[in-house]
Amino acid sequence: MNMTTSNLSRFFAATSLTMLVGCGGGAETKSDLTAVEPSEPVSDWVMVWSDDFDGQAIDTAKWNFELNCAGGGNNEKQCYTDSSENAFISEGILNIVALPAEEGAEKPYTSARLTTQYKADFTYGRFEMRAKLPSGQGSWPAFWMMPTDSEYGGWPRSGEIDILEAVNLKAVAEDGTVESNIYGTLHYGREWPNNASSGKAYTFPEGMNPADDFHTYAIEWQEGEIRWYVDGYLYATQRRSEIRYNSKDEAVGLKHKGWFAEYFEQGSGELTTHWDTAPFDKDFFLILNHAVGGDWPENVNNLGIDETAFAEGQSFEVDYVRVYECKSDPATGKGCETVRPGYDSLDDALVEGAAPVPTPPSDGVAKNLNIFDGGLNSSWIAWDCCGGTVPAIITDADKGDVVQFNINDNNGTVLGFSTRGGHFPDDFAGTSAPFDASPLVDVNGRVSFEMKVVTPPNADTTWLLKAEAGDGGPNTGDVALNESLEGVDPVVGQWQTYTFPLSFLQEKGLDLSAIDVLMIFPAWQTGEGAEYLIANIAIEGDLGASPEVVLFTDGQNLDWPMWDCCGGSTPVEAMDDDEHGLTAEFSIGEAPTVMGFNTRTSAGGSGKPFDASSILESGVLQFDVKVMTAPNSPDSTWVMKIESNEGDSAVELPLTDAGDAPVVGEWKTYTYTLSDLAGAGLDVSALDVVMIFPAWGTGEGAVYRVDNAKIYDPSAVAPAGNELTVFKDTAADMWSIWDCCGGSTPTEPTDDDAHGTVAQFEIGAAPTVMGFLADEGVSFDASAILATGVVQFEMKMVTPPNATDAQWLFKIESTGAATAVELPLADSAEGEVPVIGQWQTYTFTLQSLFDAGLDISDINVLMIFPAWGSGEGAVYRVDNVVIANP
Repeated sequence: MNMTTSNLSRFFAATSLTMLVGCGGGAETKSDLTAVEPSEPVSDWVMVWSDDFDGQAIDTAKWNFELNCAGGGNNEKQCYTDSSENAFISEGILNIVALPAEEGAEKPYTSARLTTQYKADFTYGRFEMRAKLPSGQGSWPAFWMMPTDSEYGGWPRSGEIDILEAVNLKAVAEDGTVESNIYGTLHYGREWPNNASSGKAYTFPEGMNPADDFHTYAIEWQEGEIRWYVDGYLYATQRRSEIRYNSKDEAVGLKHKGWFAEYFEQGSGELTTHWDTAPFDKDFFLILNHAVGGDWPENVNNLGIDETAFAEGQSFEVDYVRVYECKSDPATGKGCETVRPGYDSLDDALVEGAAPVPTPPSDGVAKNLNIFDGGLNSSWIAWDCCGGTVPAIITDADKGDVVQFNINDNNGTVLGFSTRGGHFPDDFAGTSAPFDASPLVDVNGRVSFEMKVVTPPNADTTWLLKAEAGDGGPNTGDVALNESLEGVDPVVGQWQTYTFPLSFLQEKGLDLSAIDVLMIFPAWQTGEGAEYLIANIAIEGDLGASPEVVLFTDGQNLDWPMWDCCGGSTPVEAMDDDEHGLTAEFSIGEAPTVMGFNTRTSAGGSGKPFDASSILESGVLQFDVKVMTAPNSPDSTWVMKIESNEGDSAVELPLTDAGDAPVVGEWKTYTYTLSDLAGAGLDVSALDVVMIFPAWGTGEGAVYRVDNAKIYDPSAVAPAGNELTVFKDTAADMWSIWDCCGGSTPTEPTDDDAHGTVAQFEIGAAPTVMGFLADEGVSFDASAILATGVVQFEMKMVTPPNATDAQWLFKIESTGAATAVELPLADSAEGEVPVIGQWQTYTFTLQSLFDAGLDISDINVLMIFPAWGSGEGAVYRVDNVVIANP
């Protein structure tokens, strides 16, 4: 029973509860009660308060009568009174009776609500009621708890515990189904109307109904956990949330998505989210009431209120209410748990809450997010908030697979894409992953999508975009689609592109660091009849290459050497077929061991773990395996194990989770997504060991090879245009071969068969530098390949300079020499100096040039030359000059 909500929001809360029955997380539990022996609480429970209703009248030392006609904040149709007609004791039973009111009364019904506030208030314990529930369309009995002093703030910040609720019991649907559900629910979180709730329905076995007989309803509430029972059978468990931290002790996710609290800190006054025992760690009091109608019961089952069901009075009959304390630890309530197998499983009794996922700290790395590009991102769903439809993926003749949205009526809904994983049915449940788009602002960040209206709404409307962050936090509000860069309204039957700069959405109020909902929809309550399609929705910018680590490809990465943990062998590099070339070969002897690649200093590695946080959403661990000789053990299982931060977190999975089982003599590829590994508990911020091996103790005799092992983002391919061939057979368009100051004209002679036409430079008496120059106003932006790109060229010295000590240099500049880096050729990756008559390759990484001060977004000069004033007499040739990914 909610304390205060609006009509509309309470209806949504009610419909979400009914959705729990048929949609989410195994919410409906059916059990054979005959197989459960109802029993008293375990021996450590000690009764500390009770009312068996054995007196002649309701004990006002224990109970308060609430007197009002406020409708419970839920548009209920009763006034609560202290009349003996509405609440009385008869033959040891408390009766709370809903009756028709007198003509002209403020509300059409009267009833009673009894509370124990300031007479019996409790933190933790077992709270139990034996009762027979009222029936009829519109009937709403409840046994529940509210905070005594609301120390965390107004509803629901200080929490609400619904031990038992039921609506419309025995109402018969058109298909003959009889309503027999009861519900256990928690309310918590942000201030209304952004309040949260989570709960579970229990359906009585066929032929039984809680309105036909007495049953026992209870919760066991301990620090961090609340469990719900019917006749001793545990059907629901809810818990506090558990945060997942990375190697830097930063909150990056939830181990368990449970309840949460949001309240103003007393010291700072800041509104703060807490993932701990709050708000369910303060005193609560008991409530018994029988409501009539309201937003929930009147909008489900047969709708409205069946007046005939209340004509002679409809009674909520309570045999007793009892409260127990856990003797072993009254301060926490722990130690008296009445549990069963499955009580802590999401596939059984455990309920996933509505806690927002902690926003991971920004790593400062700009990354793109494809929400739908022919398929849905695994952490996002296509979503209809309130209209009851299920968006579908269909095939469009022009765009291929697209998302189809429909709006059935004008009751009001919004549609789009969401990553709030705990709020949705199982078939669309994603892993909640708010997206940090803040680093994209500086690289032309934008939200973009394509849309086609198939059928317009029946009425004129405005088509809108709305983006939200932080599970109901800062948002853009409604933004018309014609405020996009394209500035157009939808046209029926046409695919149209819409682009919204992130800076614009930020100005509208969106917190870019935790985007979790993008909605595209006709204005509220104007969309009836609309059908529209969405394709290629993304949050993206103009990026450089993403980080990656190559463990082994045509040779080992010395920062991640090949490694035998415990067997004493030395893995070797072995030549395989033409496709794979040099591979890593591992052999297992008698001693049990694991093998793979290790960057820890104890294994001879660099001691520099790989931080894959910025590619978590789309990155993978991938490798090829070829078994040369199978293990002696025929039932050996091949596994992959990956560890982080010196073993603080680890995940071990069979190879068959990522590909086909290994076959002797065949190369097989295995791919594990980083998001799945993180979901299994891996901290991806400090990866330091990757192992591929037969299960421990079963590998003797195995010989196998590994190749193409890397952790990377396969979607992060440098966009077209982000590589430049400055010279190959001729200079690039708008680039020229150049002598700065010597007055010569470089030539293009033919060299050997491998090089063909090359650029030739000759230095006379005048000091000069030579190389390749972009035309006026032309430069090359290498930002997109910063992380992995190189500047590379080949050079052959035909005639050396007259000066025998001349140093050969490479120099690169941005426009106007605003930034420049000059380095000896010997500082290249190859570390060589020119040798007369030999072609030699020189490679400089873009990262090293950037670190040395070069503006890599504006490159317009590349020079290769003997040091200034020392080059007279030199003749040299240059070819295959590129700025590219190697």
